[in-house]
Amino acid sequence: MPISSIRALVDAGVHFGHRASRWNPKMAPFIHSKRNLIHIIDLKETLRGLVRARHFLTNIAATGGTVLFVGTKRQAKAIVEEVAKDCGMPGVSERWLGGTLTNYATIRSRLARLEEIESMEKTGEIERFSKKMISALMREKRKLLRNLEGIRTLNRMPAALVVVDPGHEEIAVKEGHKLDIPVIALIDTDSDPTLVDIPIPCNDDAMRSVQILLAELGAAVKEGAKKYAAGAGERIKAKKEAAAAAPAGAGPDAGRRPARKRPRRSATRRRGKPRPGAKGRPVAQQGKTAPPAPPAKEAETAAKPAESKPEQAKPEQAKPEQAKPEQAKPEQAKPEQAKPQTAEETVATEVKVEPAAPAPEARPTPAAPAPEAEEKKDTEERNKTE
Repeated sequence: MPISSIRALVDAGVHFGHRASRWNPKMAPFIHSKRNLIHIIDLKETLRGLVRARHFLTNIAATGGTVLFVGTKRQAKAIVEEVAKDCGMPGVSERWLGGTLTNYATIRSRLARLEEIESMEKTGEIERFSKKMISALMREKRKLLRNLEGIRTLNRMPAALVVVDPGHEEIAVKEGHKLDIPVIALIDTDSDPTLVDIPIPCNDDAMRSVQILLAELGAAVKEGAKKYAAGAGERIKAKKEAAAAAPAGAGPDAGRRPARKRPRRSATRRRGKPRPGAKGRPVAQQGKTAPPAPPAKEAETAAKPAESKPEQAKPEQAKPEQAKPEQAKPEQAKPEQAKPQTAEETVATEVKVEPAAPAPEARPTPAAPAPEAEEKKDTEERNKTE
């Protein structure tokens, strides 16, 4: 902007700030003085921020980037719509829906719904519905147009945001920071300049002030778009010349190395679990799987059949051990001798003079002779006598 336009800024009231009681101390570098309890903005800082913003927006538009204009204040609604349409860029002037950038997929789905309703109107398909359904569809269409009409052309994330009053558009600024989108803002003395990347201190409540500054930013975007269009034509022309100069058999991938084809993985193979018998064989032979190897225990038993036989004969040697309970019968009387005696019982035992008679020992009864043994004895005695 030429320096002679400073008079236009003064006439538009760009230098008027808010009351001194409502100021933000972080705006002190941008304030010139105070008059009648109102802060006066330094127009040199305004021009400095405006020049930086113009240069930045021109470079973005020259590279094919998208600039999103945001201004939902009553003073800035009509101006934002006009500037955005003039530049061919998207703009939000009615209401900033939470998640317009961070939840972009949902916003695109609602725009698809808007296009669906409009196509139903064009084809006459909407006439098949009842009057109540048609009124509901028209009401939905009006609501979608009011909130999303400005961003219908926003097919990708914007490269920059131009915001009027970042204090009023706090959600838009936060979403821009989350997605690393640079923010250019028209900021007054009651806002925080550290929340934006390129602040332009000005009076954001006056329509003439907002109009003159947004017009300058819009002109910068248009200038960059023209450069991009001219550069696009040159790039297309250069591609055509390169294609014509290339040999007839050479294509775009002529100089590249052909991609290596990998063998197709079997559907039955799982990751991390190779098929049995597939290790150490070529891919063509992997379909013939070898029989599974026997378990470790079965292999040991198959290798040593002779050693396992003595282990099976152990129950025969354990038969004599079953007769032990017969020898342990006399030991069952031990619990009677192990009873502890009280003090009275000890006195009673001392009074007794006669010792207790020992218990008779149990003698084993002789086993009855078998009848066969008797017959043998009788025959032997008869032979002796004869």
